[in-house]
Amino acid sequence: MPSPTARRLAALLGLALALVGCQERAAPGWSGYAEGDYIYIAAPLPGRLDTLSVQAGQQVAQGAPLFTLDSETERAAREEAGARLAAAEAQAANLATGRRPDEIAVLTAQLAQARAQAQLAQSNLARQRQLVAQGFTSAATLDSLESSARQAQAHAGEAEAALRVARLPGRPDERTAALAQARAAGEALRQSDWRTRQKQQTAPAAGQVADTYFRAGEYVGAGQPVLALLPPSHIKARFFVPETEVATLAPGDAVQLSCDGCGAPIAARVSRIATQAEYTPPVIYSNAQRAKLVFLVEARPSPQDALRLHPGQPLDVRRMPAR
Repeated sequence: MPSPTARRLAALLGLALALVGCQERAAPGWSGYAEGDYIYIAAPLPGRLDTLSVQAGQQVAQGAPLFTLDSETERAAREEAGARLAAAEAQAANLATGRRPDEIAVLTAQLAQARAQAQLAQSNLARQRQLVAQGFTSAATLDSLESSARQAQAHAGEAEAALRVARLPGRPDERTAALAQARAAGEALRQSDWRTRQKQQTAPAAGQVADTYFRAGEYVGAGQPVLALLPPSHIKARFFVPETEVATLAPGDAVQLSCDGCGAPIAARVSRIATQAEYTPPVIYSNAQRAKLVFLVEARPSPQDALRLHPGQPLDVRRMPAR
């Protein structure tokens, strides 16, 4: 029969085993590193780098000026486009109205003169007809006066037609063509404005200038990045989960990130799980994890917590403990 001491030891051992069984199993851990999705700021047009307003490591706000390329050619093209637009609009406006008031006044005076001459010719013709009836003038003279009266009346009609035409706008086809030229000139001006704006790049988001690749005075090709910008929201954790454990994770799951010098663990949420397996990258060293076949998983912390991480920094990742 066991002694009382042995029975007490057995009871304590059973209690310890029961407490261990009641405790939750420690969350699995994975190895990874911090990664940044950089924004490479470039201009779609080439040019000499006039000003670089930032330097590597500097924090910039959204909309802050970053760099400016030489835009002398674009400014000259804009001035030319503006002048063409003004000329096209003036031509369209001119065709939409009649002639100038002074020209209308000249034609009005010519019409009044033609009408006066026609009236005088009719008066002379009437007198000559009476003289012909009385036998004082020959019929040939009457014929000449009748011809002069018809000619004066025709001149008056011509002056009236000229005045009506002067008051009319341009023909519809001419006005349509002028309006089309004005629109084309306006689009050319908009294009020149766009090209000028592209020579001045600003920060699309707040973040840190990770690196700069040119100095002022150097030539920058079209589409070549002048600097790299890293917003806090673009910092993430990349870690590798064995294929035996990846089924326990899903997008949106909470995890904790730990690193040397980071202080308290950083909360993050799984944002991506790779669809294909891969072999453990050689940069991941862990004595606790020797699985060869793994899945890449990405998790993103809040922008405030992301500032505590640095791309390339080794991380230990664990599932967030249940509460």
